[in-house]
Amino acid sequence: MPDDDERPERQINIHFAPEDMAGHYANFANVSHSDYEFTVTFARVDHEVEDDEIPGVVVTRVNLSPKFMRELLDAMEDNYSKWLTREGIKNLPEFPGPDEPKDR
Repeated sequence: MPDDDERPERQINIHFAPEDMAGHYANFANVSHSDYEFTVTFARVDHEVEDDEIPGVVVTRVNLSPKFMRELLDAMEDNYSKWLTREGIKNLPEFPGPDEPKDR
């Protein structure tokens, strides 16, 4: 059996149905786990309601193995770090804001 270095790189080819391309908006998530898997439930809730109960609707639920959960967390931390860096660069004093001329 060849070493990992000798194996050809594999490419994942994922297809979406056109109606799924837009994804689903969520502004709330709940994470739970059992001995065998993690479950991430994404929902859309109405924070404007003043009642004791906040109405919401589940938009999707994803079950993950512990190994895949770790990989997802690593990917999310990496992407969040890159996003923070990009946002920090945008907010530097020498970066013109939206209302400032660019020829400063």
